[in-house]
Amino acid sequence: MPNPSPSTDIKLLVLDIDGTIAGISNEIRKPVIEAVRAAQSKGIQVGIATGRMYQAAVRFHQAIGSTLPLMAYQGALIQDPTTQEIYRHWTVPKALVLQLLDYFEQPELRSLLSVHFYINDQLYVREITPETEEYAERSGVTPIPVGDLRTALATEPTKVLALSDDTDLITTLLGNLQTRYTPAELYLTKSVATFFEATNPLVSKGTAVRYLAEEHLGITAENVMTIGDNFNDVEMIEYAGVGIAMGNAPEAVQALADWVAPDVEEDGVAAAIERFLL
Repeated sequence: MPNPSPSTDIKLLVLDIDGTIAGISNEIRKPVIEAVRAAQSKGIQVGIATGRMYQAAVRFHQAIGSTLPLMAYQGALIQDPTTQEIYRHWTVPKALVLQLLDYFEQPELRSLLSVHFYINDQLYVREITPETEEYAERSGVTPIPVGDLRTALATEPTKVLALSDDTDLITTLLGNLQTRYTPAELYLTKSVATFFEATNPLVSKGTAVRYLAEEHLGITAENVMTIGDNFNDVEMIEYAGVGIAMGNAPEAVQALADWVAPDVEEDGVAAAIERFLL
């Protein structure tokens, strides 16, 4: 693994939320906030790229004092919280959503999975399961139970999520669906070990960060530093001039990074900012 030296070229720092700036407490700890502020005081812009819903991510965007558009749903939605301007919104084609739902509702899977549809920044579910309750509590979102999720599809979802506490099931699900769909049909990933996620094939945090850097700010990849902790962060870690993985990231994610920061509970983002930007 390369071990890059501190960079004076970084103009944009992009942070993931869960497992990166927010750990068990679901809040950003003071050392991380202070490090972000120090980077901003040097003229470095700081943004958020998350798998979370937009409404569940805004408070983190505000907490770090970001003035940039917020990249939510793995980058499927890029919206400015100040002006509400939407720069990008890529949805999942309805025909593919129906195919995924048929797959999830096979008799051997139906009782094992909680299925979430994200439509117009609202969360639609078949029913409220314990997994959904836990998810809703952490994200601060009120799920809308509709029975048959097909009835919610007047508008295409921004994202489809299947959730299970059985991490082996989620891994198997991802593997099976990756053989069924090409990357040109769906972007499939795991954001945490218990979350299978599907979005429009053009979506990833990598394409979102590229858009923010090159189209919005007029800078290049070498001016960008990204920090993340899971498989949905891989594309932005690989895109950036300096791509950093957290110490709590899976080994396969760490192997792709330029540097591995300490664990989220040890304020790894603060350590990374100090090492590379201050």
